[in-house]
Amino acid sequence: MTTAARYATFGVREAHGVSPAYERLALAVAQDDEVLALLEALPPAKRQPNLLFSVVRLLGGPVEEPAAFHDYVVANWPAIEPEMRTRWTQTNEPGRCAVLLPVLAALPQPLALLEVGASAGLCLYPDRYAYRYGEHLLGAGEPVLDCVATGVPLPDRRPEVVWRAGLDLNPLDVTDPADVAWLDALIWPEHTHRRARLRAAAAMVAADPPLLVRGDVVDDLPALAAQAPADATLVVFHSSVLYLVPEPRRDAFAELVRGLPGHWVANETPEVLGCDGLPEPPSEAQHNVLALDGKPLAWTRGHGQALSWFG
Repeated sequence: MTTAARYATFGVREAHGVSPAYERLALAVAQDDEVLALLEALPPAKRQPNLLFSVVRLLGGPVEEPAAFHDYVVANWPAIEPEMRTRWTQTNEPGRCAVLLPVLAALPQPLALLEVGASAGLCLYPDRYAYRYGEHLLGAGEPVLDCVATGVPLPDRRPEVVWRAGLDLNPLDVTDPADVAWLDALIWPEHTHRRARLRAAAAMVAADPPLLVRGDVVDDLPALAAQAPADATLVVFHSSVLYLVPEPRRDAFAELVRGLPGHWVANETPEVLGCDGLPEPPSEAQHNVLALDGKPLAWTRGHGQALSWFG
């Protein structure tokens, strides 16, 4: 896919109906030869719309109007480029726990959670958040994770987690204001509810930090998994991570995780997971597939806002 097509697809499939500002920017960049030429000088993995838009937000640039965005990017590219080369889209959306919860709660308890691509580890606490699936409420306190669930076997209790660890090439620290600022910049402009949710989740995690290890998804996974307590069900999970991993490494990861004891929970696009024979998604918007041990179970939205069960 060309860079222009990548931005157009992002605008039409991911941002449409979710972020008007990012939809405008993405469609404008797709036709902006000057900005596209700057992006083409970066490695392919660094040309992502989310990465560009988030870096501009982090630096205080405008992300509401395409013309102002264009002028800012062109004028400030010497500051933008190094940020894009050194950063990753590490969106750490705790709302994704709402789509993971029905699977996690149904597994043999207690759980030892190991998240691949953990960022700051906010998704390692599905037992601590409160959930609202329409009229179905689970847990208490803040933040409350809202999710529209269709055909889902909703649990009546949260999972019991006795060990939690994360693996990431660049773990983020919620006690570091600079890392929290990057997590904030990754949230789309209109999503004030997600920003409030980030603050509440970060405060909770800072009071009881998980084990976060800097490492590779393949090379360093076995050693970390071996630290999980033997009397708990090991669950290796990830959300919107594998698209950043080159395809041969994805295959190596899948083979490795299938050989570990316990279970594998994936929440990724169907293209990344290589799923065939799926039912039609609920809408034309981009959906992830929630899968347990390689078996597809449901369609999910990227920030955990919706879950449509078909498994």
